[in-house]
Amino acid sequence: MKVWIAHEEGREHLGPLPDGVDVEVYTGRGGYPSDPAAVEFWVPPFLAESKVTAPLEDMTSLRAIQLLSAGAEVWAPVTPDGVTLCDARGVHTGVTAEWTIGAILASMRGFDVFARRQEHHEWRVRWQTTVCDKRALIVGAGDIGEKVAEVLTVLGTEVTKVARRARPGVHAVEELDELLPEADVVVLILPLTEATRGLVDAKFLAAMKDGALLVNAARGPIVDTDALVAEVASGRLRCAIDVVEPEPLPAGHPLWDLEGALITPHVGASVDGMVERAYRPVGPQIRRFAAGEPLENVVSEGY
Repeated sequence: MKVWIAHEEGREHLGPLPDGVDVEVYTGRGGYPSDPAAVEFWVPPFLAESKVTAPLEDMTSLRAIQLLSAGAEVWAPVTPDGVTLCDARGVHTGVTAEWTIGAILASMRGFDVFARRQEHHEWRVRWQTTVCDKRALIVGAGDIGEKVAEVLTVLGTEVTKVARRARPGVHAVEELDELLPEADVVVLILPLTEATRGLVDAKFLAAMKDGALLVNAARGPIVDTDALVAEVASGRLRCAIDVVEPEPLPAGHPLWDLEGALITPHVGASVDGMVERAYRPVGPQIRRFAAGEPLENVVSEGY
């Protein structure tokens, strides 16, 4: 059974594999290491763009794809029938929640503003807001959303959670119109699907309360960038974003110059130990696949 993985260093994190499993490294660049028609299990590169799915045409024996990220929006529409697509749900929960909490605190306490003033050696006190005794609305109550909610609650924030479907302690997305005007912080941690693309449009943003903070730790196309620029430029809303549409953000884009915008270049999970974390589910999945057992984290309905 032939397996392709995306990182040479990933080998050491696979653990013992059954006899007959042949692991090769294909980074997505350059020529194939061997005949792609023989590959049955593929681990493509992390945060792959659409062009990296091109080898699917040559992988005529492929039966399973194991992603290194939780987002499956690039792969779900093009995965062939008969091929099981699995994501890395839960693998990056801690580090992505860490970015989200850090972005919330940095923006609300004005660390980005003070950092810009530091460049000019300017010591000037500016009163800021806080998450203590505020209300946060988390749109996307999966693993990461639950972790963010846990930390914010410890910090004294009242948290409301929203998901595609209502369940105990979680509201349905259809209730957003009623919930948005009450939130001081709105956190986006949901998958990019046809249902969520453009969810945060001018109407969504207009429903947010004056002075509220929008945090996007999800995917850029979930937010209408032009509508976001208009609201942040007016000073009515602020934003902290790790993802944006288009991405990368062009150098001349107006979002860069807005004082109410804190921007990082899609680095929520780009920290030391990333490869080790990303490959944690890979070895077990290969062993399940080789044994003919059901795979975990199978993507359904786009995520």
